[in-house]
Amino acid sequence: MNRLQGKIVLITGAAAGIGKASALRFAKEGAVVGLLDLNPAGIEVAEAIRTQGGQAEFIQADVSDATVQQEAIESLVASLGGVDVLYNNAGGATPLDDHLLKMPLEEFDRAIGLNLFGPFAGCRFVIPHMEQRGGGSIINTASIRSMIGTAGADAYTAAKGGIVTLTRALALQCAPKKIRVNAIAPGAVMTERVKALMAGGNDSGPTEALVNRHLLGLGTPEDVADVALFFASEDSRWVTGQILPVDGGASAV
Repeated sequence: MNRLQGKIVLITGAAAGIGKASALRFAKEGAVVGLLDLNPAGIEVAEAIRTQGGQAEFIQADVSDATVQQEAIESLVASLGGVDVLYNNAGGATPLDDHLLKMPLEEFDRAIGLNLFGPFAGCRFVIPHMEQRGGGSIINTASIRSMIGTAGADAYTAAKGGIVTLTRALALQCAPKKIRVNAIAPGAVMTERVKALMAGGNDSGPTEALVNRHLLGLGTPEDVADVALFFASEDSRWVTGQILPVDGGASAV
C-alpha cells in the first residue's frame, strides 16, 4: 500500500477496462488521479475513487484531438498541482480496421490518431511539467500485435509498432531529466469492448489463433493494472526504454 503516496497521475482512456482498473488501483496506492476519456462514464470512476476516500478528477476529452487533449491536461495539472506519472492508455482498433487491401485508407488516419498521435501529443504536453518537478514516469500502451506477427487490424498494428519505437526514443531523450519512459504490450484482455468484438466476429478483435497463443489464458484489466503500478512507482526507478509484454505467454509461442 501507499506505493504512489504523494504522486499525481494522469490516465487516458480511464473510463473502462484497463484504464479504469488502473485508476482504481493507483488511487488505492495513494495517488491523486486525473482521468481523461471520451466516454463520459469516466465521471463514475472518479466518483468511485472519491467515495473510497481518494482524490480524483475527470475531464471528457478526445485524445486524438491535440487541442482538446492539451486543454484537458493543462486543466488537470493546474487543478491537481502537477503531474508525476502519465499513463497513455487510450487506444484500440477502429471500427473499419482490417487487412490493408480491404480497409478504407481513411481508417489508417483514425487508427494513428487514436493509438499513436494521441500518446505522442500527451507526452509532448506532459514532459515540460515533469521536468519542473524533477522527473517522472511515462507509461505507453503498445500491444502484443506490435511484438508478433498477426493478421488483420493492420492500421492498429502499425500504430502500436510506432509506440514501441517512440517509447525507446523518448527514453533516451528524457533520461537526463530523470523521466522514465516504458510501455506495456498487453495480450488479449477481457475488457467489455473485447468481449463485444469477439462476440460479433469483428476482425479487429482478437483472432482465435491469437487467443489460443495465450499459455495462461486470457487476461483481466487488473492483470495489466498491476504492471502499470510497477512502472508508475519507484519500484521501476532503474527501468526505462522497456517494452514489457503482459500477455499470458503469447509472445513466447
